[in-house]
Amino acid sequence: MVKITVLSENTSGSIGLIGEWGLSMVVECSGKKILFDTGMHGQMVANADFLGIDLRSLDALVLSHGHCDHTGGMRAFLGRRGRLPVYAHPDLFALHYVSLPRERYAGVPFCQKELESLGADFLFGREPREIASGLWVSGEVPRGTPFETGDSRLICFRNASKEPDPLADDMSLYCTTEDGLVIILGCAHAGLVNITRHARQVTGVERVYGIIGGTHLGAVSDAQREATLDFLKQLNLQFLAANHCTGLPVIARLATLFGSSFHFAPAGTCYTLPIGEES
Repeated sequence: MVKITVLSENTSGSIGLIGEWGLSMVVECSGKKILFDTGMHGQMVANADFLGIDLRSLDALVLSHGHCDHTGGMRAFLGRRGRLPVYAHPDLFALHYVSLPRERYAGVPFCQKELESLGADFLFGREPREIASGLWVSGEVPRGTPFETGDSRLICFRNASKEPDPLADDMSLYCTTEDGLVIILGCAHAGLVNITRHARQVTGVERVYGIIGGTHLGAVSDAQREATLDFLKQLNLQFLAANHCTGLPVIARLATLFGSSFHFAPAGTCYTLPIGEES
C-alpha cells in the first residue's frame, strides 16, 4: 500500500489550510516517508503543522523538476527538517523560463550552495532508482510518443541562446502495489503516455492502478490532450486524482469521463491506495 497526503496545491480542501500555486505531497511506502516537491512559497510547512505531519520525520525529498512552484518551498522546509537526502535530476538548476504572459525566470529560486548549507544533500541522477521497496524515482523519462510535444510557452537558455525547454529533469514516482502501479506526478512535462510506459518498463508491472498529481494537460495542444485522454481511458484506472497544472476545465472533464474513479486532490487530501480515500 501507499499513502499520499497533499500538503500544498493550488486550492485548499479545508478551513485552516493554505492554497498556493504549486504542488507538494508526502508519500509513505514500505516504512519510508518521502516528500515529493515543496510547492511555491513554503506554505506546505504550515499545512503540515495543521495536518499533524512532523516534517522532521521525513526520510528524503524528491524533486520532480526545477520549476519554482515545485522547489520554492525548499528553504522553509529545510529550515524545519534540516539535513536529508534530496533526489533530483542533474538539470534541476537549468535556466528554466516561461515566455507568456511575459518572459520570466521560472526555475529554482535558490542557488545550490544555499540549499546545501541548509541541509540538502543532493543525489543527482538520470537513471531510475528504487529508494524504498517498491518505490521508484523515475529518473529521466524517454520521450518516445510523437504527439507529446509539451508546452510551447516553456523555454530555456543555454550558451546565451534561447530554445524550447526539453525539461529533461521532469521526474515522477512509481509505486508498486498488489493491485498495480500508482504513478505520482509533479507536472508530467515528459508526457503522461511516456511516463506511464516508462513506469511499466522500470517496475515490470503492466497494470496501472492509479495516477495522482499534475498532468499539464491544460497547457498542451488540443491534439495532445485528446490523444492522452484516449490513452488514459484504455488503462482502466481505478483511481485518478489530477490537480495543480491540469487546469480546472480539464479536471472537470476528467471528473465526467472517469466518474467515481476520479478524485479531487486539493491541499489536505489524503489517500491510502489501493484501498481508497482515507480523508
